[in-house]
Amino acid sequence: MALLGKGALVIWHDPAPEAESDYNEWHSKEHMFERVGLPGFRRGQRAVAISVAPKYFNLYEVDDVSTLESEAYLDRLNDPTPWTRRVVPHLHNNSRTLCRITASCGAGGVPAFWIMILLSPAAGRATELRRWLAEEALPALVERPGILGGHLVEGERTRSGTDTAEKRLRSGDTEFVDWVILVGGYDGDALAGVRSDTLSEEILARHGASSSSLRGLYRLVHCVTEADVPS
Repeated sequence: MALLGKGALVIWHDPAPEAESDYNEWHSKEHMFERVGLPGFRRGQRAVAISVAPKYFNLYEVDDVSTLESEAYLDRLNDPTPWTRRVVPHLHNNSRTLCRITASCGAGGVPAFWIMILLSPAAGRATELRRWLAEEALPALVERPGILGGHLVEGERTRSGTDTAEKRLRSGDTEFVDWVILVGGYDGDALAGVRSDTLSEEILARHGASSSSLRGLYRLVHCVTEADVPS
């Protein structure tokens, strides 16, 4: 599966236990529809961790990173709905980064599982690492049974910290990530295996990564596309 558009918003967080049911209802019945209904938003997803933390992963695919700085989107961020105002203060361990999609390969559709690897390029080796991932590692991964897509998104740290009314509702500091490798598929065991071979810490370092860490295996809960938004 190839990602839609050239930009992405990647989010992780933990809802407080007493608010988790409300969070899931809010995200599925209001929030994703609200976001994907905005110009330039193509698809929204929520996935839940199988064995790691933070517990929830949200992915929004957009036409371009500039979509996430548009007047329509900022207006929404600065005028949270009552339900948003109720839920967001209960979200902890927040990570939210505006990203460029710099590599995306695979068949169409949405995967049942995601695995994520956070990484940073070593000084002077970003081009080498990006080229290896885009031209060799990720295309090879999607040929493996159970794997449907491999993607590299690169965080725009300076563009991710815009102050908004919704940001001020969040609990604690917000983490920003550098680069994220997203691998999707229908077989969770096949995805878990990529960290032990193709995308192991040692191999990534050999090709130019200064550090890398596994964020974990997540199961898709809900997906909303433009076609799902009521007209």
